[in-house]
Amino acid sequence: MNVPARTLDVSGLAPGAFGHRTLLWWGTLGLMVIEGMAFALAIAAYFYIRLRNTTWPPNLPPPLLLWGTVNTLVLLVSVVPNELTKRAAERIDLRAVRLWLLVCLAFGVVFNVVRVFEFMSLNCAWNTNAYGSIVWMLLGLHTVHIVTDLVDTAVLTVLMFTGPIEEKRFVDVAENAMYWYFVVLTWLPIYGVIYWAPRLT
Repeated sequence: MNVPARTLDVSGLAPGAFGHRTLLWWGTLGLMVIEGMAFALAIAAYFYIRLRNTTWPPNLPPPLLLWGTVNTLVLLVSVVPNELTKRAAERIDLRAVRLWLLVCLAFGVVFNVVRVFEFMSLNCAWNTNAYGSIVWMLLGLHTVHIVTDLVDTAVLTVLMFTGPIEEKRFVDVAENAMYWYFVVLTWLPIYGVIYWAPRLT
């Protein structure tokens, strides 16, 4: 006796999903946890070196606040177009996604240009002493994340303009926005450590 096979028709389902319903979201979250630990270890190393010195920074003035503060403001303002990009992606609004991706790209470029001035205005070189090494490491580690996200945003922008336009690309845009929040949030304690910790000790 032959029993007909029962099949489930899933052709009416959306080809993708957003948020915690996707593996990409969990992968991005896992990456942020791992990289967050790297930032935490670098900050711990900074304070370990601090405890071994009676003056801080050792025989140097505190770093200038100007460029680090400008970059902090740029990052905080960039949260607005980033959120608008994410919301447009979740609505599958191609026109808005294209617009806000371009704005996010502009913020990323501005941040990286200001970061060059930030490096140039530091009160030490990377090989001045242990303080210089850890400050450059903290700033360099964060810069790598900014550059990586800028490249990712640029690739997504090109894909959204050239196609093929698939729903999974909108999911990619939404997850890229989530990673940008991580980049912004990790900068705040690093900014405090590099620029304000020497002034408060």
